[in-house]
Amino acid sequence: MKAIGKNIIINKIDEEITTDSGLLLSNEDVKDFRYQKGIILMPGSEVSEHITTDKVVYYDSRQACTLVLNGDTVTIIQERDVVVVL
Repeated sequence: MKAIGKNIIINKIDEEITTDSGLLLSNEDVKDFRYQKGIILMPGSEVSEHITTDKVVYYDSRQACTLVLNGDTVTIIQERDVVVVL
């Protein structure tokens, strides 16, 4: 398996978020947020050197697609959809 061009294979990170008032948002609430968190499994062959394996990123979830590869559920995004690299 290899990502081609500007494509990036990521593993989506499910997280619970607590608001300032102490309200705990569930995964169902968080999935409606436009930008979500993921960990890079494999950057494509033409992706910037700043985006490397095992980096955590925030990406535009509206542009992502999810599929099953080798029995694992992964998400495919493009480099332009990455908004923050942690």
